[in-house]
Amino acid sequence: MDAVQDVKAKLDIEDVISEYVQLKRAGRNFKGLSPFTAEKSPSFIVSPDKNIWHDFSSGKGGDIFTFVMEMEGLDFRGALELLARRAGIDLEQYNTKSSGTSSKLKERLHAALEAATKFYQVQFSRNQVALEYVLKKRAFTKQTALDFRLGYSPNNGAALIDYLKKQKFTEAELEKAGLTATRYNGVSDMFRGRLMVPLMDPQGRVIGFTARLLVDDPKAPKYINTPQTILYDKSRHIFGLNFAKDAIRKSAVAVLVEGNLDVIASYQANVRNVVATAGTALTEMNLKAIKRFTGDVRLAFDQDRAGLAATERALPIAGKVGVSLSVITIPEGKDPDDLIKKNPKLWQEAINNHQYAVDWIIDRYKSQLDISSALGKREFSDVVLATIRRLSDAVEQEHYLQRLSQIIDVSVEALKTKLDANEETLKPRKKPKTTYQLSVQDIEHARTQNQLLSLLLMKPALRSHLKSFYEDMFHTEIAKLVFKTINEQKNDVSSKEMTDALLAHPGSANSETFVQDMSNYVKMLLLQHETTYQDLDDVELDYEIERVRTRLLKQYVETKKTELRRLHESGEVDEARLLQDSSVLDKLLKSS
Repeated sequence: MDAVQDVKAKLDIEDVISEYVQLKRAGRNFKGLSPFTAEKSPSFIVSPDKNIWHDFSSGKGGDIFTFVMEMEGLDFRGALELLARRAGIDLEQYNTKSSGTSSKLKERLHAALEAATKFYQVQFSRNQVALEYVLKKRAFTKQTALDFRLGYSPNNGAALIDYLKKQKFTEAELEKAGLTATRYNGVSDMFRGRLMVPLMDPQGRVIGFTARLLVDDPKAPKYINTPQTILYDKSRHIFGLNFAKDAIRKSAVAVLVEGNLDVIASYQANVRNVVATAGTALTEMNLKAIKRFTGDVRLAFDQDRAGLAATERALPIAGKVGVSLSVITIPEGKDPDDLIKKNPKLWQEAINNHQYAVDWIIDRYKSQLDISSALGKREFSDVVLATIRRLSDAVEQEHYLQRLSQIIDVSVEALKTKLDANEETLKPRKKPKTTYQLSVQDIEHARTQNQLLSLLLMKPALRSHLKSFYEDMFHTEIAKLVFKTINEQKNDVSSKEMTDALLAHPGSANSETFVQDMSNYVKMLLLQHETTYQDLDDVELDYEIERVRTRLLKQYVETKKTELRRLHESGEVDEARLLQDSSVLDKLLKSS
């Protein structure tokens, strides 16, 4: 049995996608506005016949799994589990006995946490202290409290345990869900006498709780969280992502705050691209989860020493993951909730007036130290060089060395000497690895290559143009493989024979993943041709392939030149090589 094929057989692609995109019938296909770009004319196509979707504005495409992965920020396994639930398919039947047992346990724990959430909500509606704190002090509306499913845990020992046992949950299951604790008088509820804030996964399923103290008690922590369980991992969890993911995707900005209640306040103020982590200690998994939606992450932590240290720690992680990290400056003594209560527009203005994290760190230390003195210059250079050392990009390091040189009036050579000396005392220096976000140029390149390959695949007569291209011009490995396969076949091979040859290609790795990716990509090219080129005559097609060829060549030359400049700035390519290779590229472009 194949779980993937069974899910596809049970779910219509247009039904799944229409939950995210408003679709309208367009002949045999459906059309809608891209969920990935801010387009005004619909270019997002869904083909029920091919069981495929393609977004012409971004160049993305695939099947229902790739779509859900994009929209929900999931890996393939997560998308499979989500779609299997929608299809009413039990994945246990496809698993081994051990993995099936694990899956069944997770479902039981989800059910226990869902029941606990409902129990806490009922208790909340009856507790005056909790209601006054939420509705009056925090000024949350009843609808906001319902949206976030806020609750209250009664302070009488084992009320939740007693309730859940009546719902047929065992004590072992409640322990594994993080709902119980063993104290001196035996097993009791984990949370007692607190405001309960459910922690949810990106699909809105409860995986744990944050519990806030409502009565001042110097002996008790203000907040306690669900302990680590098989469902809740604080190093991976992003609070509010289930509410914020669409807003993050549309705005291309993710705002990280310290407190869960700040997220709720921002949500109520209709600024909904705001999330929180468990404290200020950002992890690689946190940033990877956010990067599935955007590469622009803005921190709104407290402007104190802890917030400064958290930003410093986050820099190398951001560089490794490939996100741009910046800081939102909030007036001293304020937090997002204070700004929102005063005027929600002030909060949005603060988000818009962000500052790149390295610049923010430099400015903070500059205001704290006396850089007119030799001692101040030494201390300032120590902390700023430590920040520069955390940067993964050599060009960026050079930029900030020059800026530091200007601020304290010291030569760049002296700073490099100090940087290298400090580096040696830490560990052998590694060659920096540069990571880049998918740019507008990358998207345009992908769109152009898809247009060209769809023409070459479906119109054998156009393959005479193949001599104008070579493999390196294509943007992705699977596109390179499609081009190579077309190039190796005879020009008179029909489009069907060529398609069959591609689908039968073993690839560099003979795996189910490759076969699935190739199948989706070929179907996407067929859809591209069907919706764009099918009605053009031969003269128009000749003009079109020339136009696409010229555009692809220009994009290729621009990409190679940018790469050359980066290599030159990092010292990997000398001046003579830069000039020589640039000249070759210029001649290639002129020859077109």
